[in-house]
Amino acid sequence: MFVGAATPPALPVRICRALAPTVRYWMQTEVHVFAFSISANVLLAFFPFLIVSISVSKLFFSEQATLTAIDFALRSYFPDALSQFLHSDQHNNLPQVHRPQFISIVLLLFTANGIFEPLEVALNHVWGIHTNRSFLRNQIVSLALIFVCGGLALLSLGLTALNHASLGANPIESWISASILKALAVPLTAVILFLVYRFLPNGKPPLKRVIPAAIGVGLLLELMKYINTLVWPRMQDKLANEYGVFRYSVMLIFLSFVASLLVLGGAEWAARGHRFDRVPEVIKGSD
Repeated sequence: MFVGAATPPALPVRICRALAPTVRYWMQTEVHVFAFSISANVLLAFFPFLIVSISVSKLFFSEQATLTAIDFALRSYFPDALSQFLHSDQHNNLPQVHRPQFISIVLLLFTANGIFEPLEVALNHVWGIHTNRSFLRNQIVSLALIFVCGGLALLSLGLTALNHASLGANPIESWISASILKALAVPLTAVILFLVYRFLPNGKPPLKRVIPAAIGVGLLLELMKYINTLVWPRMQDKLANEYGVFRYSVMLIFLSFVASLLVLGGAEWAARGHRFDRVPEVIKGSD
């Protein structure tokens, strides 16, 4: 035996030590301000995004395939209550559009820019960047990210619609189709997060830190879907009693708030010990 050899801490202890800085970060007041601002703009952008998605998808797919793809996406991300409210066999509250809506596109761009504006400030704060972009520059960068990230989201929706159109109603085929699409959701989410982490801050965070954070948060967001499926049936009745007709808006804000905390927590983990205001020479030359 080696005298004085240090025993490595147990795995739970190492996990707690790794998570402690992120938990302390989540407890900061400004982090909650950023997350609530992002989630409020997600609520404003939600319905215009549905209108644009449906109108664009109908240019390439049948109405039934489009609605089925929308329904599949909603049931993957949101509680059944919200999915049934928007689209079910009994009623359909999805927007009824037959061609691209210019006003909806303008509203979507405006509200989506509102998502990226507080997100940029939050990411700059995490990386130690003390100068935010001007409003005009932020809008230009946000607009580029909206088109790229929105295009990836529409690609996922198109794959769902195409898959539904090519397969029959066989339960085995449907299960295989759903499994493949769920497996594709993580890489698409990771790519979107990578673009946000890399290009939204007013600097150039290193790839070796951004890529693992994007993959990790993408996996956590996918895990959040399954946790939400387990815990939400007990919460939706309480929300219905407390908020009445506003319960669906509260659902969207609450889920967006939790997702925003995960995204910001991933950025904090990526930037831990590697800030622009402390080691600028390392970051400047890192790719």
